[in-house]
Amino acid sequence: MEMPTKRKTGYEDEEEDDVGREQKRRRLSLEGNDSLLSLARYDDDGDDEESGRARVNTNLRDENGQRHSSDGEDEDGAVDDGEEEEEEKRTEQSKGRGRRQGMVEIRRDCPYLDTVNRQVLDFDFEKFCSVSLSNLNVYACLVCGKYYQGRGLNSHAYTHSLENGHHVYINLQTEKVYCLPDGYEVNDPSLDDIRHVLNPRFFREQVEHLDENGQWSRALDGSNYLPGMVGLNNIKETDFVNVTIQSLMRVTPLRNFFLIPENYRSSKSPLVHRFGELTRKIWHSRNFKGQVSPHEFLQAVMKASNKRFQIGVQSDPVEFMSWLLNTLHAKLRHPKNKNKSIIHDCFQGELEVVKEIHKRPFIEKRENGDEESKEGAPDGNNFVRETSRVPFLMLGLDLPPPPLFKDAMEKNIIPQVPLFNILKKFDGETVTEVVRPCIARMRYRVKKLPKYVILHMRRFTKNNFFVEKNPTLVNFPVKNLELKDYIPLPTPKENQKLKSKYDLIANIVHDGKPDEGYYRVFVQCKSEELWYEMQDLHVTETLPQMVALSETYMQIYEQH
Repeated sequence: MEMPTKRKTGYEDEEEDDVGREQKRRRLSLEGNDSLLSLARYDDDGDDEESGRARVNTNLRDENGQRHSSDGEDEDGAVDDGEEEEEEKRTEQSKGRGRRQGMVEIRRDCPYLDTVNRQVLDFDFEKFCSVSLSNLNVYACLVCGKYYQGRGLNSHAYTHSLENGHHVYINLQTEKVYCLPDGYEVNDPSLDDIRHVLNPRFFREQVEHLDENGQWSRALDGSNYLPGMVGLNNIKETDFVNVTIQSLMRVTPLRNFFLIPENYRSSKSPLVHRFGELTRKIWHSRNFKGQVSPHEFLQAVMKASNKRFQIGVQSDPVEFMSWLLNTLHAKLRHPKNKNKSIIHDCFQGELEVVKEIHKRPFIEKRENGDEESKEGAPDGNNFVRETSRVPFLMLGLDLPPPPLFKDAMEKNIIPQVPLFNILKKFDGETVTEVVRPCIARMRYRVKKLPKYVILHMRRFTKNNFFVEKNPTLVNFPVKNLELKDYIPLPTPKENQKLKSKYDLIANIVHDGKPDEGYYRVFVQCKSEELWYEMQDLHVTETLPQMVALSETYMQIYEQH
């Protein structure tokens, strides 16, 4: 018996219009390919746009009123062999509906992987859609490098794939790669290098031996770079940030702490996480380029400091260092011990401060009613002495005033001073006069030395009209700074050894006029035992003798 010819009903036309070109194109790309791995559930905001649509009723009737179910059987249960092709079509359509409802095909290969352009990929900038400026569910186009939101049918990434023919995208949060507009996930090991650049990873064992690895890496442009010794982009007058970051990267416990995200996963501070990301990028050995842009970190700094430090405004690296260390400590301190954090473990020491304040004159009345002003108190003591213990993260050293006269050759004399002379400020005997918050005489004595000592020279003085810079050069040792020879130190406890010898690991200098100058930094590379000079993107090897020939502004010394 000849079966009646089957017509397409209005339901089928509606279904084909709905699926349309997308399913035809997808079937062509999948035809004859057995590389389908599985169906994975992926909760993506861009995939929920079509999830509310009702399924199309696939129960059909022929022109004689005979009802056919969606699985190709008539009411009597007999299968029509002539409808196998229609059955395959409906199977493909049901897969398309399943994909829209959250089921994503995972494929091991993709015909568009050869269009991926690693030269244009840059994950150092904020993860915002270039069209909607949203930071939710953002994908990077691996062909042009631009960021787009979502991957659903009405998303910006989907539209970009159709308009520009760019098909490969990576989710910047989950690191999953998709082919659009087909919508399947690509599981290919050749994309792992992109994932490592997006989110560098370090193992604890690898971190422990990081300073022993002096192997250079090669960027995509063929240039070589040493991990940890990469330049930082000066976005706009942000050299004060760059020299501070490069200096802190030499502090081994601090660097190792931030190389492992699990150490600060509980912190909700964006500044902490951006600093960790920047640390991992600087020390990553598989970067596509030999430089890093601290753009995301700077955005977090601007927000956390209420624009005290911002892009385009030159600031002082000493002020920035102080703010950064105190802020990181506040965000990382132990919940049970508020004074414990990786910052205090590295940099906190303790001073004994003796403060002498001159007493105000007192008024004495005479017998005739006249008043007489006398210095000091009735007991004859003119000073009030206060002694306190004060923690510190850095020590400020005062430079001697520069000479006012020229030498016999009519040239300005460049004064020099040994570091040991200005360290006498902390011998417990040298008096330092201060006027704020009140006029007082101060004496300082070190009671506890930190593992890393930060010294800064007070080179700039401000008044109501302009800023002056003291050009005095400071002569300091690069190795074996023995503090106990120049300042008294507390006696160590029993079975403990006094650790007072330090080596220089970072030296920040200032060149030029106070309002027009710039900062650069000399840092030590432990893996090679060499010194490098860094000024933004420029990184050059230098001799240890050259480190002490500039106007040093801030230094970091490491305890033996």
